Amino acid sequence: MRASNGVATRRRRNRVLKRAKGFRGGRSRLFRTARESVLRADTSAQVGRRQKKRHFRRLWIIRLSAAAEQNGMRYSRFIHGVQKAGVKLNRKELSELAIHDPSAFTQVCELAKAALAA
Repeated sequence: MRASNGVATRRRRNRVLKRAKGFRGGRSRLFRTARESVLRADTSAQVGRRQKKRHFRRLWIIRLSAAAEQNGMRYSRFIHGVQKAGVKLNRKELSELAIHDPSAFTQVCELAKAALAA
């Protein structure tokens, strides 16, 4: 009698089906279609993780642009001034500063203006 390795096969299939839970129709019930759907989902998830980084950077830039505008500066001039002034804050930190501590952000804007004027 040959060993069919049934336990490992069932375990592998159940692992895939468990990951396909919530998919519609046969995609969550039939092993073949579930496997294809899970592979596709993994690919999409990887793409999504990359896009998330882009989306957050866009959000920070939009926030900085609005905050810089309130202080009488354009975004591009503000970033250039901040870099010239040697401020070691990235866009995420600057946008958090703009939201939670507007007075400190105004000081950063003044630093940027001074660096551009010099």
